[in-house]
Amino acid sequence: MATSERLDIQAMARDFAASELRPRASEWDARRALDDDVFAKLVELGFLGMLVPEEFGGLGFDFATYVAVLEELAWGDAAVALSVAIHNGPVATLLVRHGSEEQKRRWLPKLAAGEVLGAFALSEPGAGSDPAGLSTKARRDGAGWRIDGEKRWVTNGARAGLVVLFAGTGEGAVGAFLVTPDAEGYRVGKREQTLGLRASGTVSVELQGVAVGGDAVVGDEREGLHYAMEALDVGRVGTAALAVGIGRAAMEHAATYALGREQFGQPIARFGAIQEKLARMAERLAAGRALTLDAAAALGAATRGEKQARTGLDGVTARAAIAMLSASDAATASADEAVQVFGGYGYMRHYPVEKLLRDAKGTEIYGGTSEIMRHVIARELLRDMGDA
Repeated sequence: MATSERLDIQAMARDFAASELRPRASEWDARRALDDDVFAKLVELGFLGMLVPEEFGGLGFDFATYVAVLEELAWGDAAVALSVAIHNGPVATLLVRHGSEEQKRRWLPKLAAGEVLGAFALSEPGAGSDPAGLSTKARRDGAGWRIDGEKRWVTNGARAGLVVLFAGTGEGAVGAFLVTPDAEGYRVGKREQTLGLRASGTVSVELQGVAVGGDAVVGDEREGLHYAMEALDVGRVGTAALAVGIGRAAMEHAATYALGREQFGQPIARFGAIQEKLARMAERLAAGRALTLDAAAALGAATRGEKQARTGLDGVTARAAIAMLSASDAATASADEAVQVFGGYGYMRHYPVEKLLRDAKGTEIYGGTSEIMRHVIARELLRDMGDA
C-alpha cells in the first residue's frame, strides 16, 4: 500500500477515535462493556475486515497499515482496539493461513462484515504462558469431536460468534477448533474483573462435552500448537500497536496539562523535571513504534511467502516479542509519568490518565507477560549462537 494511502486511512481512524471512542471510553470502562453501535461503526469503516483478503469481503490491509489503525483506535480507547485486534489478528489470520477453502468461504466474509465477532481461546487456569500444557481435551466422537475443559481470559468472549479454541488431541498433540458459542455444553462464564481494558468482553469459558464436526478442525489436528504460536506472533504485534496508542495518549494528556497548569507563576511545562518526563515519553514511544513497524514488516514478508526466518533474532517471533516488550514498557512508563505530571489529579478517576495506566499494564500481560517476552528473545538469541 502506498504511504499516502496509509496516512489517509490512519487519519480516518484518528478522526473516528476522536469523535466516537475517546468521549465514551470512561463510560465503557465503568460499565465494563462496549455499546453495540461502536461495532456497527467499525463495520462501516471496514476495520473488522482489515486482515481479511479482498476476495472474502475484507480490506486486505498490509500489516503496517493494520498497526497504524490499531494505534489510533487505542489512542481513543484501548478496549475497542483490543477487540478489533483479537478479531483480525489471531482469529482471521489463522483462518487465512490454515483454514480449508470451505472454512474460509463460510467464516471470513462473516468476520469481515461483522456478522460474527471472533475470539481466541488458548489460555487456561493452569496454562497461561505454557500452551503445551493444556488441560482442555478433544476426543474423537464418530466423525467429529467432543471437547471438555475450561478457558480463561477469552477476549471478545462475551459477544463472540466464532471462537478459535485449542485443545489437546492426544499424545501431546494440540488441535485448533472452530467453535460457536451456541453449541450445547459451551457456557460463557463470568466477566473477568480485569484491572484495565475492562470493556473488552473478556470472560472465562466452560466446555462440557461440546460436540463439533470433523470440519471444525483447522488444518492438521496435531499442529494446533504451531498455529497458536503463529497467531501469538500476530497478536503480539497488535498488542505493541495498542501500547503505542495508549502511551501516545498519555504523553499528549501530560503535555496539554503541563501547558495549562501554573505553579510559581508559570506553566509547569517550563520546569526541567516536567520536560524530562515528556522527553522520555517521546523517546520511548518512538522506539516502540519503530520496533512495531519492523515486526509488522516481518509478518508481512512471511505472509507473502517471502523467505523469512521464524527463529533467531531476525525471525518473526523474536521481532514480535521485542516490539511488544519495548512498546508495552514505553506505554506503562509513559502512563505512569503522566500520572505524576498531573499530580493529585492524576490519581483521580475524573481524569483520563489513571485509566491509561491501568490499560497500559494490560499490554505487559496480554499475549504473554514481559518476562515471557524476555525469555523468547533470549531463547532466539541463544539459537543464533548455536544453542538449538
